[in-house]
Amino acid sequence: MSAAATRHRHRGPRIEASEARQSGYFNIGDAAQATGVSAKMIRHYESIGLIQAADRTFANYRIYSENDLHTLRFVKRGRSLGFSIKQIEALLELWSKRGRSSAQVKKLALQHVDDLNARIAEMQAMRDTLQDLANRCHGDERPDCPILEDLACAKGHDQKHP
Repeated sequence: MSAAATRHRHRGPRIEASEARQSGYFNIGDAAQATGVSAKMIRHYESIGLIQAADRTFANYRIYSENDLHTLRFVKRGRSLGFSIKQIEALLELWSKRGRSSAQVKKLALQHVDDLNARIAEMQAMRDTLQDLANRCHGDERPDCPILEDLACAKGHDQKHP
């Protein structure tokens, strides 16, 4: 069975909500507060198979263990570092395999660093272009505006005015 399929399986027996709390489980609101991941995102991560489907109470409320919260924190940290859902899925898979080599993790992380560097370079080029256009714009009562002229003359859009 694949890792994604395993994450979709129902994991345990249904219990009463009061028993769940006494056993150290968290409802979705408490899990969200404890991890900083919104309840909506927790449900989304479950629906796409990124995290295991939650255990349920008899009333069908989701309940989360401390291990589930640890996984949610892992996902949140990964997202805060800019990893994609697909990359986080790979990282979770590696994390769950105690016999994995750290070289695999490092390779994935360095690929992400390369992607980030490319995006940073693109954003710096955008910033520099906009700064140049803003510097050339008089910003007064005149209708001439290099910013609008540049936007109107972008590749595939050679018209001056509609």
